Amino acid sequence: MAGSGGSFDLDRKLKQIAQLEAQASVPDFWNNQQNAKTVLKEKAQLEQTIAQFEKVRKEITGAQELFELARIEGDLPVMGEVEKELDTLEHNMTSIEIKLILTGNYDRGNCIMEIHSGAGGTESQDWAQMLMRMYLRFAEKNGFKTNIIDLQEGEEAGVKSATIEIIGEYAYGYLKAENGVHRLVRISPFDANKRRHTSFSSVFVLPEIEDSVVVDINEADLRVDTFRSSGAGGQHVNKTDSAIRITHIPTGIVVASQTQRSQHKNRETAMKVLRARLHELERRKKQAEIDHLTMDKKDIGWGSQIRSYVLAPYRMVKDLRTRLSSGNTDAILDGDIMPFIEAYLTKPATATVPADDEDLE
Repeated sequence: MAGSGGSFDLDRKLKQIAQLEAQASVPDFWNNQQNAKTVLKEKAQLEQTIAQFEKVRKEITGAQELFELARIEGDLPVMGEVEKELDTLEHNMTSIEIKLILTGNYDRGNCIMEIHSGAGGTESQDWAQMLMRMYLRFAEKNGFKTNIIDLQEGEEAGVKSATIEIIGEYAYGYLKAENGVHRLVRISPFDANKRRHTSFSSVFVLPEIEDSVVVDINEADLRVDTFRSSGAGGQHVNKTDSAIRITHIPTGIVVASQTQRSQHKNRETAMKVLRARLHELERRKKQAEIDHLTMDKKDIGWGSQIRSYVLAPYRMVKDLRTRLSSGNTDAILDGDIMPFIEAYLTKPATATVPADDEDLE
């Protein structure tokens, strides 16, 4: 049962709070104000989430006791109502448990998602657009705000690439589970012979880095180009060179923003994406050094296929890391992907991509 608290170590979280309290009690704690604020914020967030956990756990215990009394008395209507309440409470408990698992530096913050179509032209570009819609719908259903920073449309249909800012508590913590290659199998609507096609698109999720985090960017290393927006935004955007493209010369990283009305705003947004990309590049360099020292480690890397969406000859979505599958493809493509995210986040140690997935063909 979700209410058992078995998916994380509650005692360890309580020890974390005690450690944070100990840090806050040292005499020179406030000498570093930025660090002090971070410690107190982390402590308050942990205490709030644990309080929610304890509240829901008590509600589950009370509902279980009421269900047992109704069962003894043979009160079927009450049993049915309590069973529905337990389902809701257990879902709430799972959400709280995941929040207690998501304790990384950026898990609680916003994220930047990049979607890129793979080889295959119009077919894969259409798939990239389907993925973009899926994530926009997921964000809407979970109370996140979204901002499409950059959109490169396909020649005939779909999108070549899209960069989306997703704003809300735990946006990065949840959506980091979507990093990787997503595969679609379907009867192509662009094929006059109605043949089955396989398409791939990549999803890359970055944490949005706060201004307080130092990412060294030398203005001399930047090439800034302006151009007219080709996407949505109204006549004003299309008539002026308000869109910005920034190239970081040492790394070759290129970012763009074209959806804001002013060049200044687009530059701010593009720099936000660049800061996140450079931070992630540095993190990956450090991770590569660690992986080199631990050769047996098998993390899921960028470019690895993580999930297949089969629409023909049968309908099934299957995550290749957790083996969770669902036949409700329409709901999933409409944004109901939280079960896949929760399954991955609660089983990270066993979430590995198998050598192949021929069972999906």
